[in-house]
Amino acid sequence: MPRPRCYVASPLGFSETTRGWYATELLPALAELVEPVDPWALSTAEEFEAAAAAGRQRAFALEVGRRNAEAIRSSALLVAHLDGQEPDSGTVVEVGYACGLGLRCYGVRSDLRQAGEAGVPLNLQVAALIEASGGTIAPSTPALLERLRDDLAG
Repeated sequence: MPRPRCYVASPLGFSETTRGWYATELLPALAELVEPVDPWALSTAEEFEAAAAAGRQRAFALEVGRRNAEAIRSSALLVAHLDGQEPDSGTVVEVGYACGLGLRCYGVRSDLRQAGEAGVPLNLQVAALIEASGGTIAPSTPALLERLRDDLAG
């Protein structure tokens, strides 16, 4: 039985301190359950450099956005990394887009800080959309993987 495609929304590829964990821990753990769709692999550093050299940064940035949107549309699920004082705005947009398309969305928020209204771990609209999609916001990666495993089995 094929594993469902799962877009992995996160800002983790931007930072040297998180890239390694994303590539060596999160993606392999998800790959045991789903076919991860890694947006960081959809564009190369060379493409960004070529666009900058040609003065095409805006056009290429919009192309990257189109690639990511297509990758979301081609997926059955979305998993979002929602840590930070405020979750990354691009990640939040990807969650909203996926929810609007009817994908089941999941989030992981292991951050100890409260980033939303009382009773929810982050902005109430993000929490409400994820819950309405049939997903959840898990407090840790292991809890997220357990929920995904249960949902995919049942």
